[in-house]
Amino acid sequence: MPLARRALLAVLAAGSAGAAVACAPARAHPADDAPRADGAGDTAATAAARRLLPEHWRQITFAEGTERDTFHVAGGTGRITVTGDTPATRLTGLNWYLRHIAYAEINWAGEQTALPRALPGLDGTVTRRANVPHRFALNDTNDGYTGAYLDWSYWERELDVLALHGYNEILVYAGADALYHRVFQEFGYGEEELREWIPGPAHQPWWLLQNLSAFPSPVSRQLLDARAALGRRIADRVRELGMMPVFPGYFGTVPPGFAERVPGARTVPQGTWMGFARPDWLDPRTDAFARVAAAFYRTQDELFGGASTLYKMDLLHEGGDPADVPVGDAAKGVERALRRAHPDATWVILGWQHNPPRAIVDAVDKEHMLVVDGLSDRFPTVTDREADWGGTPYAFGSIWNFGGHTVLGANTPDWAELYEKWRTKPGSALRGIALLPEAADNNPAAFALFSELAWREGELDLETWFADWAHARYGARDPHAEAAWDILRRTVYGTTRADGWSEGADGLFGARPALTVVRAARWSPKQLRYTAADLEPALGELLCVRAGLRTSSAYRRDLLDVARQTLSNRSRVLLPRIKEAYDARDAARLKELAEVWLSLMELLDRLLATDSRHQLGRWVAEARAWGAGDAERERLAYDNLSLLTVWGTRAGADAGLRDYANREWAGLVGGLYRLRWSTYFEELRAALAEGRAPKKIDWFALEDHWTRNPGPLTTEPTGDTYTVATQVWDRLTALS
Repeated sequence: MPLARRALLAVLAAGSAGAAVACAPARAHPADDAPRADGAGDTAATAAARRLLPEHWRQITFAEGTERDTFHVAGGTGRITVTGDTPATRLTGLNWYLRHIAYAEINWAGEQTALPRALPGLDGTVTRRANVPHRFALNDTNDGYTGAYLDWSYWERELDVLALHGYNEILVYAGADALYHRVFQEFGYGEEELREWIPGPAHQPWWLLQNLSAFPSPVSRQLLDARAALGRRIADRVRELGMMPVFPGYFGTVPPGFAERVPGARTVPQGTWMGFARPDWLDPRTDAFARVAAAFYRTQDELFGGASTLYKMDLLHEGGDPADVPVGDAAKGVERALRRAHPDATWVILGWQHNPPRAIVDAVDKEHMLVVDGLSDRFPTVTDREADWGGTPYAFGSIWNFGGHTVLGANTPDWAELYEKWRTKPGSALRGIALLPEAADNNPAAFALFSELAWREGELDLETWFADWAHARYGARDPHAEAAWDILRRTVYGTTRADGWSEGADGLFGARPALTVVRAARWSPKQLRYTAADLEPALGELLCVRAGLRTSSAYRRDLLDVARQTLSNRSRVLLPRIKEAYDARDAARLKELAEVWLSLMELLDRLLATDSRHQLGRWVAEARAWGAGDAERERLAYDNLSLLTVWGTRAGADAGLRDYANREWAGLVGGLYRLRWSTYFEELRAALAEGRAPKKIDWFALEDHWTRNPGPLTTEPTGDTYTVATQVWDRLTALS
């Protein structure tokens, strides 16, 4: 054991599950009782500040500036002025002030706003200008993996936070189902017929990518109307904040039998994707395509309050088949239809696998295309995007999270090394950043750091950045907080793309059981990308943060994340020991270790239950809330929950989709995951006792049955995060 870790264990050894961890004493920090000052009028930025800082918004004045993508921050105690060209830019300036002057943190995963009564002033004026024009946010999969059934209360805050962190282009997919539903009624399809074709909201992102349709059940008219209303509200607020909604564009998806119904139409079958039948593709070279596209963009403008300048389309995504249609000609047809409807529009396309091919980018006007690159920090072979895409403008992107995995980590050294280097090299086509985790609201440090790339000046020193982050995240300097975040910097946030991964390895508690299993999701890393023992002292350090800094949701979220990650990592230590016991036919040892495994899962479930955002019950309740009756509520619950478990059909699960969106949440760890492992251990013990090979278990049948009948699920937090995290530390210490 390393000396530093042994020393920390010794310091904390006196702690117990029911007592505070033994830590060095902390100094008191008296409150500032200065009076408040008056604030600004009811502008969009002021309204957001009022939502985010209800006790301090009157002390902040927002003013309109003339310099594009530039903010200025100035002012004395209690009277802060932020100037910018848009409300979003002004809010970005406010975020800079909060982080660097007031030492506060507002994030999509936890916040700390324990500000003095009078906001601190600045010496002089601080000016920052974005170094790229495009700051794009949200993956195509976001509406599925973050939550298809989130309501306006969620989206209002999410948009405020994205504006606060400097984004100006937001992907808006909510309501696209209503758009398609309305458009194709103009081409001879019945209202009910189309509702049977449209998948449930949780699975709609993959329908919009032309991967599937009609799963798991028809959508209702009231659901379409409600989602259209939400999409309109999101788009309106994005515009109000001075950002641009990025809408789905039309690239050829049609319902079944389109060529038989519409004279002159030519469709290309798209085969299957992961066990699902893909929708047909309408040849973009044809007049029929032009007519559908015109109806699509006209209806979209009507539904969502006007046009955008950015439209997201992934032509022939993940195995799409062009057949005899030349890809370049198809791209020209898609572009032509878009530009007829919106002459100044830019086509946004994902950089993923071999997409976009040169046949697409060489066929279109490159200055009206933007590639949001999902592989910038994934593969070491990605070195020259100008050559890959012929000088097409692109945004430096990161997908540090797949499927909504709760794993901590991101390749931050690659961001520090590559972003500025690629942006400033001669002939660079880098024009933006693209925030592309497949699910939002995780990895708060990664979110803050990545967002900051577009607004930084000079070299990024990660050691300094993480120390400053700890200061703002908890509101004051604390040696234990800084030590914890330095450990996190060197472990979960210290990985690089050298191994060909951009996310961390998921935990084995969420894996379909096997003695040799190495990952839960088929396309996740097979092993940890850092040394597990090096991370564990971070939990001890966080537990030692002085009591006055432990009250924020930011601290509680970080403590939960680190406790969860360290506990999850132990699954990779314990499973080989269980295999050794089984291989040695040591029934007593197998029983002992299996009980340890299940007890760790129970402890993990208790930890997760202390936070509402880590509860499966909330996820299911959100879906049920959109249903008009009991039957629809059950269908929507299955739509949402199945995405996390079996994902889709048995064929899709067998193809690799099951557990793709695994996550360590209360009710999931203690529900399905525990059921699987306890069932498996029982069969292993029975096999040893009866001298036979273990029977094959129909895991899909078990998983799908549980998904349809998960039993009671709580939606309110239970227990205290600090108390249970202390129990996690004690348990890990005892197992060391």
